[in-house]
Amino acid sequence: METRALEQLCINTVRTLAKDAVQQAESGHPGTAMALAPLAYVLWQRHLRYNPANPDWADRDRFVLSCGHACMLLYSALYLSGYDLTLDDIKQFRQWGSRTPGHSEYGLTPGVEATTGPLGQGTGNAVGMAIAEAQLAPLFNRPGHQIVDHYTYFLASDGDLMEGISHEACSLAGHLKLGKLIGFYDDNHITIDGDTALTFSDDTAKRFEAYGWHVQRVADGNDLHALDSAIGAAKGVADQPSLIIVRTHIAWGSPHKQDSAEAHGAPLGVEEVKLTKQNLGWPTLEPFYVPDEALAQWRRARERGARLEAEWRKTWAAYRQAHPDLAAELERRLAGRLPDGWDAALPAFGPKDAQATRAASGKVLNAMAPKLPELIGGSADLAGSNNTDIKGGGPGRNFHFGVREHGMAAVVNGILLHRGFIPFCGTFLIFSDYMRPSIRLAALSHLRPIYVFTHDSIGLGEDGPTHQPIEQLAALRAIPNMTVIRPADASEVVEAWRAAILQKGGPVALVLTRQKVSVVDRSKYAPAAGLHRGGYVLADAPGGKPEVVLMGTGSEVELVLGAYEKLKADGRRLRAVSMPCLEYFAQQAQSYRDSVLPPGVPRVAIEAAAPQSWYRWVGEGGTILGIERFGASAPYQRVYQELGLTVDRVVDAAQRLLATSRDPR
Repeated sequence: METRALEQLCINTVRTLAKDAVQQAESGHPGTAMALAPLAYVLWQRHLRYNPANPDWADRDRFVLSCGHACMLLYSALYLSGYDLTLDDIKQFRQWGSRTPGHSEYGLTPGVEATTGPLGQGTGNAVGMAIAEAQLAPLFNRPGHQIVDHYTYFLASDGDLMEGISHEACSLAGHLKLGKLIGFYDDNHITIDGDTALTFSDDTAKRFEAYGWHVQRVADGNDLHALDSAIGAAKGVADQPSLIIVRTHIAWGSPHKQDSAEAHGAPLGVEEVKLTKQNLGWPTLEPFYVPDEALAQWRRARERGARLEAEWRKTWAAYRQAHPDLAAELERRLAGRLPDGWDAALPAFGPKDAQATRAASGKVLNAMAPKLPELIGGSADLAGSNNTDIKGGGPGRNFHFGVREHGMAAVVNGILLHRGFIPFCGTFLIFSDYMRPSIRLAALSHLRPIYVFTHDSIGLGEDGPTHQPIEQLAALRAIPNMTVIRPADASEVVEAWRAAILQKGGPVALVLTRQKVSVVDRSKYAPAAGLHRGGYVLADAPGGKPEVVLMGTGSEVELVLGAYEKLKADGRRLRAVSMPCLEYFAQQAQSYRDSVLPPGVPRVAIEAAAPQSWYRWVGEGGTILGIERFGASAPYQRVYQELGLTVDRVVDAAQRLLATSRDPR
């Protein structure tokens, strides 16, 4: 078969797999995959450096499908090029338990580099991956030994570029001059509601040029030579990220649905699938037919990929011999192993060290940093407030995200997906709302970003209700795989950071105060290491037989201890419990939970936040002292007083329970 005819057969194979899978599932987005099949072919066959036999090869190029609804494009390319994905997997598109879900998921399908679907997220992830490559290369490459040297590609739709996150991430990428970041914009003029002219008249080329990107246009998405040339030209630009704007026609080849919104988010229909195959000159109406010639051509990627990785491994072997210490360090980082003694220099705090927990966090961060060179991060223009600067760390470790919370969180996810770093990022807790979609995807993908959320409550005072978080703690705790730690004092901050570094399988939020809090006297009360179990007994009644349990998190633990001491002086038997992490506590054995919160003993919980998180733990008949209104602008002591978060209020709640409960003895 002539080369051009064979290439067209390969491209049409992607188109038919996409429409057949969506039609069989009776659900999905066939049109974009059909339009972009030529781009997928050119990229996977001529440019992308990957090895289907080893999807995790460290120096592979990364490809992120930001328009995750077009995942049949990606699944088809992965199957055809020889990844561990079968035709049966393609047939199970969008079905229970399949490896081809309705939007691509990291860790589920070999070759999928990021979980995408919420538009714009993958664009931010790709920026993070490119940042990771740009950071690792100067750290580890040496003359004659380019062992970190790869590109990051992403594919964005109109929707990706409409979402504000794309502005945040792409503005940052241009500022950083990420020359190994190459994006494709699928300019097909169609969204679910209809032609993009309904809502979108941006000049995308000028927009990206204003960001500092190198921009090219390909007028016809079916022009393989133009696509090939544009990618080659983009790879030749070292000091700017590149955007290639590709004019395509959604559902290309469909006689009645090409260039229509009907092809965006629904099957073409049985009859239209038949007519499209006939229009493309497809040899059969049999669904999921893959011509032998097309599969053989696509599968040449296996041989090419094996050769590319083998060449890199020769470079790696020479590098290991010339620079064994650097090679060992890079291997350690990519494997996610912590260095010996990483926590040896963590500080200790005593009763005289009263301070905001955000201040203690900065001290802990700087104590760890020399031992953890992979620890990098920064904040959304709040480094001084969040205490996220690594002193003496320099630009490679202190990252300035600018006022871009949403983009920041997606970028950090991308850094994690790339591997080689432990990234953190900071902002005020109230602005976690801007980050929530990225936080959710981190949790879904089992990634471990560390969020430094300061100004955690009404305790920030005069900035008032716009900045005082109320519902944010409950909202974050509601996310599966999410860990929220709100330490009570500087000693718990030490353990919170230790827990965050050791965490696996999900994000960690460190929720920290603006205002000073006392440091618990650990010679009198229990050690802060109890934080690792989520909740622990700080102080107990004689014989461990309390009449009432008082519990809280963060700055409110000081109120708990104040009430404990006051009631104890009145002869009442109290237990004071610190509950810095409800998620950790929920993971403990029932026997441990019962030992902290004895069944049948009434409980009072206090937290300067919405109360939803606490109903499980106070039990029926317990009392929650929380906040179910917005805050107010005033010195924080006055705000706490006016909203009823005081020692006296805790005492009163306990006395009411004592008056109505039976003695548990």
